[in-house]
Amino acid sequence: MTAETRTMPAVIKAGDGVAGIEIGTAQVPEAGSGQAVVDVLATGICGTDVHIAHDEYAHERPVVMGHEVLGVVSSVGSAEDAGWVGAKVAVETYFSACETCDLCRAGRRNLCADRRSIGSFRDGGFAAQMLVPVGNLHRMPATPGELDGVLSEPLACVAHCLLDPPVVQPGDRVLVTGPGAMGQLSAQVAKASGGLVTLAGLPADSSRLAVAEGLGIRTTTEPPEEDFYDIVIECSGSAPGAAAALRAARRGARYVQVGIFGRDVTLPIDLVLYKELTVTSGFASTPTSWRAAMRLIESGDVVLTPLITKRVPLTGFFDALDAATRGEGLKTVVVPGRRP
Repeated sequence: MTAETRTMPAVIKAGDGVAGIEIGTAQVPEAGSGQAVVDVLATGICGTDVHIAHDEYAHERPVVMGHEVLGVVSSVGSAEDAGWVGAKVAVETYFSACETCDLCRAGRRNLCADRRSIGSFRDGGFAAQMLVPVGNLHRMPATPGELDGVLSEPLACVAHCLLDPPVVQPGDRVLVTGPGAMGQLSAQVAKASGGLVTLAGLPADSSRLAVAEGLGIRTTTEPPEEDFYDIVIECSGSAPGAAAALRAARRGARYVQVGIFGRDVTLPIDLVLYKELTVTSGFASTPTSWRAAMRLIESGDVVLTPLITKRVPLTGFFDALDAATRGEGLKTVVVPGRRP
């Protein structure tokens, strides 16, 4: 059997909606110059995967889904990259960008209109192996949990929103809305920055909030106090969560959008004007935010092990997707080598 005909099981988005996702077969990758093949240890299911499943986020079909990838480099295409072989790595998501537009030239490849990312426009991590440029690889520091690195990518996204430039100053009163994985990470990063953090959720989020409490983060299921917080960080991706965050911000505060709505929503946007709020966000990640994420993991300022609440084999993808859609648990990871 030739390399061109070797295949492997993979979660493939091939058509419209969830019905257009199948556990099919994809070609086993082979590294070209400047590329690496990564044996996937685990890939996290992200809110973006839910949006892709429901056609609420741009993607190209057919494509192997999954972009929160932890793995081991098994081969490289260039002799000068041989030192990567055997390394445990997390993977930046951009497979390519145009490299010539003003944004790319300014170091903002995350905003390039021609950016092609794994899991949406290039084959991603819901498979046994994946292909990425060597420049996308980050060596994982030692962590308490063997699969902690699967949360490196969402942590890098949070770092882009909150650390580049720094948003939270020591002593700032910080509200985070939405206790999912992004909210948990945002709360930890804000706390590590010196903020006095409150993570807000609904009564149905009690198990998620308990995880944050175990990490020393104050939580609440009550409506947040209005006109009180210096920084509000919206991670729920819901209109009610965003509205509560806008109302909770004091005059002259900062509102940070981390969650993705996936659709148009109605918000009390006049509050931005009345309170003179500064509104910021961050789309995906950058090399700078990845370096910050690795430092946070290595220092222990962000704890990842408790956020992984379920592991499933590739065949368990649809059950895991349903759970993520319903907001159950925190981070479910797909482990391609795991048996049902």
